Amino acid sequence: MTTSYVERPDGARIAWESDGSDDAPPVLLVMGLAYPAAMWFRLVPALAEHYRVIRVDNRGAGHTGDVPGAPYTVPTMAADCLAVLDEAGVDRAHVVGISMGGLISQELAVTAPERVRSLCLMATHPGIAQAVINPEALKLVTSGRADMTPQEAAEASIPFNYADDTPRERMEEDWAVRFPLACTLTGYMAQVQGTLPWSRHADLPSVTVPTLVLHGELDALVPVENGRNIAARIPGAELVTVPGANHVLMTDKPDEVGKTLLDWLDRQSSGQQT
Repeated sequence: MTTSYVERPDGARIAWESDGSDDAPPVLLVMGLAYPAAMWFRLVPALAEHYRVIRVDNRGAGHTGDVPGAPYTVPTMAADCLAVLDEAGVDRAHVVGISMGGLISQELAVTAPERVRSLCLMATHPGIAQAVINPEALKLVTSGRADMTPQEAAEASIPFNYADDTPRERMEEDWAVRFPLACTLTGYMAQVQGTLPWSRHADLPSVTVPTLVLHGELDALVPVENGRNIAARIPGAELVTVPGANHVLMTDKPDEVGKTLLDWLDRQSSGQQT
């Protein structure tokens, strides 16, 4: 696996990776707050059998790390995604975003619909001002992590990220991927401060690309009501809720989430040219 970089006008170097055949239909995966693109690891192998899977490390995360442009706004990170697609030679991609990555994905669908074949919004909301909020989760995200190590933050986040019956070993598999690529506090806060003012709630009825909203029923960080709200506002959107899944739903229920996503992509790709 080779990490590639695209340089942005402000000097930021955005890291990205590609799995699968370059001739396969492209899928862009956009990760959430503070998480590296490597955290898609549970879904990539199956997706890459049939798709070209492109993963981007958002500003402040993963191999991109701390770069110019703080705070990192949603429009800025969406523009980074388009630059990655340009660098990869991709005109249009299926876009899959989780949590903060879902904000970036909504931004792409609203502002650059010609680049989006389909949209999958996982465990996300339409903007904090219109979101259903868990106050304890918001406190942890915005200020509670300031004095924590990555391990301490991960432990404190367990009730907001994982279902009670998810094995500890599976969480630690996630951490083994996350911790070597952990955000600095500077990068984390640049993402938080850049995303808090964002909203596309008013624009969702204008979204025309096929959309799947996928949400864990037990999501304690971004409650499932947010997914229902998004699905109700996007014309023709499909809503799938995953029983027994919290926020990191592909770790809680990897088989169910993987099958749902593959079925969605297969339906949207049938009959389309790469």
